[in-house]
Amino acid sequence: MSNRQEWYVYIIKVSDDSFYTGVTTDVERRFSEHSGSRKGARFFRGRQPVEVVYTENHPDRSSAQRRESEIKKLSRDLKLELIRVNRN
Repeated sequence: MSNRQEWYVYIIKVSDDSFYTGVTTDVERRFSEHSGSRKGARFFRGRQPVEVVYTENHPDRSSAQRRESEIKKLSRDLKLELIRVNRN
């Protein structure tokens, strides 16, 4: 049995209709933290997370962070396409 922890890249739709992208080992816990905990990202000060609209599994933190960086560089339209394609 492997002791390795799975990592996730996630995108959250935000109350101002923007998107927030991050990495975590527990998407539900991280969403909850962004919803008002002091552990949430500064990005959410004055904004509220609405829903997780995209997740992607990665075997380790390094690959998840590389992918997070790629997603953050995408235009809004390309992020919307990524979300749309993966919801089907």
